[in-house]
Amino acid sequence: MKLTDALKQKAVIPDLRARNRDDLLEEMVQALAPELGQKKERLVQILKEREDQCPTAIKDGIAIPHGRVAGLEDIFIGFGRSRAGIKFGAPDGKPTYLFFLIFAPQNSAGEHLKVLARIARLCKNSSLRERLIRAESREKIYEILMEGDAKL
Repeated sequence: MKLTDALKQKAVIPDLRARNRDDLLEEMVQALAPELGQKKERLVQILKEREDQCPTAIKDGIAIPHGRVAGLEDIFIGFGRSRAGIKFGAPDGKPTYLFFLIFAPQNSAGEHLKVLARIARLCKNSSLRERLIRAESREKIYEILMEGDAKL
């Protein structure tokens, strides 16, 4: 599955206001929830439970908060950028700047893992990460992600 199939441009947040994990999850869910037809509170709860089990921050300032949701038929992806960085439990102890939010159907373990792997591969590209940090608009961020995804 390509990210282009699931990433919603309306759910790209170029300047996250959140300064901590819980506020970030709420802010990102707020942008993606209308696409899912699910209650925001339930989606935030799913993410918090997942983050409490094991933080989804990886190295290089990236985090991929994700959860599976009963009743969904498709995978949905949102993206957010924090210029200030947020402590998100990264193994290197550094702040996280780039966030990919994923919601997948309850019974889609295989597709869910493929999307996680695709995002991880995409984020290995340090040039792409730098371009995302410097991008000036939602549209430019979306364009950078689509170009990077097309090259995978």
